[in-house]
Amino acid sequence: MKTANIPTVKLGVVAVSRDCFPIALSTDRKNRVCGELAQSGVDAYNCPTTVENEKDMEKALEEVRKAGCNALVVYLGNFGPETPETLLAKYFTEGPVMFAAAAEDAADKLCNDRGDAYCGMLNCSYNLALRNIRAYIPPYPVGTPEEVAGMILEFIPIARCILGLRNLKLITFGPRPQDFLACNAPIKCLYELGVEIEENSELDLFASFNAHAEDERIDAVAEEMAKELGGANKIPEILKKLAQYEITLEDWIEGHKGHRNYVAMANKCWPAFQTEFKFVPCYVNSRLVEKGIPVACETDIWGALSEYIGICASEDEVTLLDINNSVPSDMYQKRIEGVYDYAQTDTFMGFHCGNTPITKLKKADMRNQKIMARTLPEEYTFGTLEGDLTPSDITFFRLQSTADAGLRAYVAEGEVLPVDTESFGSIGVFAIPEMGRFYRNVLIGKNYPHHGAVAFGHYGKILFEVFKYLGVEDVAFNQPKGMMYPGENPFI
Repeated sequence: MKTANIPTVKLGVVAVSRDCFPIALSTDRKNRVCGELAQSGVDAYNCPTTVENEKDMEKALEEVRKAGCNALVVYLGNFGPETPETLLAKYFTEGPVMFAAAAEDAADKLCNDRGDAYCGMLNCSYNLALRNIRAYIPPYPVGTPEEVAGMILEFIPIARCILGLRNLKLITFGPRPQDFLACNAPIKCLYELGVEIEENSELDLFASFNAHAEDERIDAVAEEMAKELGGANKIPEILKKLAQYEITLEDWIEGHKGHRNYVAMANKCWPAFQTEFKFVPCYVNSRLVEKGIPVACETDIWGALSEYIGICASEDEVTLLDINNSVPSDMYQKRIEGVYDYAQTDTFMGFHCGNTPITKLKKADMRNQKIMARTLPEEYTFGTLEGDLTPSDITFFRLQSTADAGLRAYVAEGEVLPVDTESFGSIGVFAIPEMGRFYRNVLIGKNYPHHGAVAFGHYGKILFEVFKYLGVEDVAFNQPKGMMYPGENPFI
């Protein structure tokens, strides 16, 4: 997915060296790491200054800033100087910082060219904690140049997420719908994460929409929609209204993102929306997600934030779905049992009215919204994108503020099964190992709402590290059999 709505990471790599160790050892090892990165296609800035003292630290920071770096790797090629190396992280305010250390090269070098970075990393982590400095340290941060380069490649999407949030504005329209208290969470933590928020009335949106009624761009956007939908367009008469709405949102984004580079949206989409706009916004929301701009349904602010994190982590489209309904026994027995290694409680259906990008649906149709059509004129409910999700690996996740303005998150990997849903909306049959226990002990047990963000692929490792970097202490996951949740009944 090509989008201007997520950051481009420009890495700098700085070697550090304790002055009683050979400086060349650290410098040479760093050069080998940068060589491995270059072979992987990563154009990292190889900082020429190897840091031994605080003056070196200032010089290195000046060099990486001049090179335009917005993420930094501090590399302990030997034991490393505890104060200067941690001050690098303290004063590099442009973006996130990673620490890694060199493994020893060979047995015949353990006398004159032993680096002791394995030991130095311990002191480094202790000093980071003393200074309350947040940094990314890989699961096992000591390795050969090839292994450290691999760690840095995993750091890039983490850095992209952190940079994105620091430059994000979250724009909303309307309060959460009545009886959707689960989508209502405090916004204080957004500011603590570095996110700006602009909350607007539905009336503001409606006025802006009406002001675009004669916009000369409408016909071209409607034609673009018709081409994308092809035979899936069951209600072509609605396209000009949808095009007008899409232009309205894009103009609002451009006019209101202010000093921020990136935007996500959380917009109210019922019940008054249909009677006043006389369509549903689902398809337009799906198109904006294709452009890298998530638009969460039902003014779900934390859902929109989660979607944006997913786009940064995966560089791909995402969606926001209800953790919606159980898989019927007859469907499970006929199409899943004995074919896939999942218990019925491992399965569920993820659904939303029609916000999932067309690229992630097996066969899409743009139709009316079935649930809303039960209480509204059918023609007011045109504009939803329906279809079964394409089978793929997935990661279900969410970052959420608690009622008392704390942060918690969950991450669960699974898949969309190639099983026909026989239902409506943007929907799929999901399977997540031990979902039943996860549903009870995490989703219910920790008071999560019914909305979850979905990334199309396995990104659990990245997302887990992103949430840790953000300071989220409670990051839950679908625990395997034999691994009990706190408070889980052991007699079941």
